[in-house]
Amino acid sequence: MKRCVVVLAALLSMLAAVRSAEARGPYGTISVGNWKGGAFTNDQTGEFSHCGATAMYQNGIYFVVMIDGTPSWSLGFAHEGWTLSSGKAFPLQLTFDGQGPFNVHGIAITDKLLRVPMPDNSNLIAQFRKAKSMSAYAQGQLLQFNLDQTAQLLPTLANCVARVKQFGVANAGDFSVPKPAARVAAAGPEPAAAPEAKPGKLSDQSGTGFVVSASGHLVTNHHVIDGCVGDIQGNLTGEAPVKLRVVSSDETNDLALLQAPSPFKEVATIKEKAVHSGDSVVAIGFPYRGLLSSDFTVTTGIVSSLSGLLNDTRFLQISAAVQPGNSGGPLLSSTGEIVGVVAAKLNALKVARATGSIPENINFAIKTGALRDFLDNSVVPYQTAELKAELKTTDIARNARGFTLLISCKAKQTESARK
Repeated sequence: MKRCVVVLAALLSMLAAVRSAEARGPYGTISVGNWKGGAFTNDQTGEFSHCGATAMYQNGIYFVVMIDGTPSWSLGFAHEGWTLSSGKAFPLQLTFDGQGPFNVHGIAITDKLLRVPMPDNSNLIAQFRKAKSMSAYAQGQLLQFNLDQTAQLLPTLANCVARVKQFGVANAGDFSVPKPAARVAAAGPEPAAAPEAKPGKLSDQSGTGFVVSASGHLVTNHHVIDGCVGDIQGNLTGEAPVKLRVVSSDETNDLALLQAPSPFKEVATIKEKAVHSGDSVVAIGFPYRGLLSSDFTVTTGIVSSLSGLLNDTRFLQISAAVQPGNSGGPLLSSTGEIVGVVAAKLNALKVARATGSIPENINFAIKTGALRDFLDNSVVPYQTAELKAELKTTDIARNARGFTLLISCKAKQTESARK
């Protein structure tokens, strides 16, 4: 076992040896299925080099995935029995789940290790994340791999890079990407406020979404549509419902992409630059459907922190009040651009039981970085801008009326869905 750990660390170190410098690590922990790794530094300068994880296969091949601080990503393959010509580059074909091949190039870093720099291709990244198998063909040889939890691996590596760049390797810990632990309930109030549905029965489920493309694409949370049975409907306030189809969904980052049969007149604009702590924000959504107003509600607040629960850098912490039904709704800047996707609120009852204190105004939204990556991977065009003129909240709400929808469906409730 000790020898395996040493070999894995050595392979990850070699993968960063673009020049003569070696890498040192791992710092912190990456553990996703069979993938093990962490963060690494340049042994000569001490600066952060990359985050990487390795899985070993029964055929003796070590498969490595890494992301550096650029960020760019690479794959690596190593075997103790190989005798590669160090420095030699040659073409290689990668195929995921039997789909069309991607042509890339492999570079022999040592006689045992092959590094494959991966192009910035959103379709390739998307296929790698969802694939169950991968084949690599080079120089007459075909290697096949069963992929394990790559949908969770890439976000974990990206989280590792973001956290190390922000806090340094000295504060490295567990880089696991937690699933949102305090989601806004998409199906109404918490069990304490309403009778629980029996598992297997259908009940109304609703949330919020917003239009992101001129082709009728909408974004919402994955948990808003999770478990939906039959049609998913979208309603602009005061207009007839339209049937929506699911284009793609990312459970790890709690995002889903839907599409209407025809375009909408208005499309949301995503803020080009990152927000800062203290910036004013406006949350818009349809909380407590059937209990409160049939129109959307508007709440205001600030960006309280640039990270979420357990320092999760995919999220913003916001003080704008959100409730069950706000899930998937737009979080807007003072200039009216999208700065996040409302996703969760802290469970006040659970925190109060654990700490004896009731938390206030602690809610969370998915950052636009994760949103833009999701849209890029889904090959959906979207609008970005950096507006300067601040708007009144009434103007922001009026503009949002044309691109903010109530999302609803009938859903099968399970024990896990209610927790």
